[in-house]
Amino acid sequence: TIHQKNLFIHYPDLYFDLNHYGIFFSSLIAAFAIMPDWLGISLWNLANTFLFVYAIYKLPFSDSKKALFGLFCLQEYITAALSLQFNVALTGLLLLSAVYIYERKEVKSATAILVGVFVKIYGIVGLSQFFFIQNKKKFILSGIAIAVLFFVLPMAYSSPQFVVQSYADWYHSIIEKNNENQVLGNMQDISLMGFFRRILGDASISNLVFLAVGLPLFALPYIRMKQYKNYAFQLMILASTLLFLVLFSSSSESPTYIIAVVGVMIWFFLQKERTPLNIGLLVFVIIFTCFSTSDLFPKWVKHDYIIKYSLKAVPCIVVWLRVVYELLTKNFETDYSLK
Repeated sequence: TIHQKNLFIHYPDLYFDLNHYGIFFSSLIAAFAIMPDWLGISLWNLANTFLFVYAIYKLPFSDSKKALFGLFCLQEYITAALSLQFNVALTGLLLLSAVYIYERKEVKSATAILVGVFVKIYGIVGLSQFFFIQNKKKFILSGIAIAVLFFVLPMAYSSPQFVVQSYADWYHSIIEKNNENQVLGNMQDISLMGFFRRILGDASISNLVFLAVGLPLFALPYIRMKQYKNYAFQLMILASTLLFLVLFSSSSESPTYIIAVVGVMIWFFLQKERTPLNIGLLVFVIIFTCFSTSDLFPKWVKHDYIIKYSLKAVPCIVVWLRVVYELLTKNFETDYSLK
């Protein structure tokens, strides 16, 4: 960014992958980047972890539930952290955006959402909590001010022209990445869409086909306006959002599942009763999502089945459908526990 070079093309002498984070990310990573690698990497992961753990701490569960919540997320956290993924922090930001809305801290919520948006676009799903905001005017006005600040900030060490051009380059890189992701058997598109594309053996099936069904299902619970006041309902919407984000993205890869698994944990720990079905679904997720890419499974199983058919997504697909069902049928004032 300082040298005003295109952020979204290959630099094989520096790294083997392509960058897909927005230019605002340069301001977040700068302090870690100037350190020696061993120290910058360690502190980067520590900062992400702190945000993630703090977000779990802010959830309205008992300390014992929070401890189990974190423990059940551990394998997916390790997968994301070993890849130095921003998804760990992004998950924390999405949790905080919802918690701050309930606490009526609109400025903090808007900030959490916009950090996610300006780094990785995904943060936009934090707006799924918009209907629960008490002071919408404050949220919108503060959001506009923060967005302007985040947009202008990189100009301080580059130039206005370069920042504007970078957003155009970012847009094109995301479009290209989506097209590249829709390939049978690669390490991307580990999603509901990828599962069906690979089972059917047809990579050309458009995302729009799946979104035409998924989006109405996701949006349908919002008709239950009388449930809006219940924090459990708001958190279940958050669980649905975190799962939907991963299941309906062709960019989903194994380290992305820290987001979806946190959605599963919110659903599970909201349950007032631990029924055999709920426990069975949790075990299904832990074994076949969290540990599916670990050494728990032989290499040939991972390669010939789990990766080939995006099977890591399947337990989360089942849980998301369960979440949608509960959002449409349950009384969140009496049927769920926040303790």
